[in-house]
Amino acid sequence: MKRVVVLLSGSGTLAQSLITAGRLPDSVFQVVAVGSDLPDALGLMRAADAGIEHFVVEMLPDRKAWNIELAEAVARYQPDLVVSAGFMRIVGTDFLDLFGGRFINSHPALLPSFPGAHGVRDALAAGVKVTGTTIFMVDSGVDTGRIIAQEPVRVLDEDTEQTLHERIKVVERDLLVQVVTQLLSEENHG
Repeated sequence: MKRVVVLLSGSGTLAQSLITAGRLPDSVFQVVAVGSDLPDALGLMRAADAGIEHFVVEMLPDRKAWNIELAEAVARYQPDLVVSAGFMRIVGTDFLDLFGGRFINSHPALLPSFPGAHGVRDALAAGVKVTGTTIFMVDSGVDTGRIIAQEPVRVLDEDTEQTLHERIKVVERDLLVQVVTQLLSEENHG
């Protein structure tokens, strides 16, 4: 069974989809821990409710020290894959040196379009008719890593940032589970 650590900063709906999928009888992975930069992140409560270990590494004034502390906290769980699921921090080289090549992120837009923290808002402002979600391998840039999978979502005339983001999240949850399963299945058989 492959080990997954999820990092989040918010409600944890993406993490919940991984926790649920990881408990299915034919799953190749299980979520062994959930970490956050915010002690009051709702996603930590989801982990606790599911009986999954969780941890907090709050942002430090010294970014390098924070990256080292985060890397050490994640490494304790010996993950085969680390998933950024709504984790609103950019990790540095100290983290990537340990987990590069096995650290993925999801983004609510079709990268390379609309990178950064406001992908949904930026897509609406640009007037696009289709946006979506991207799962990618994290590198040292911001939303610049190798794209693993994408799924389009049509923008409706009546969409607000919130309604569009919610529809993207539905697709994003399924795609994230598919990608994690695929990556860890390939690792098992390759």
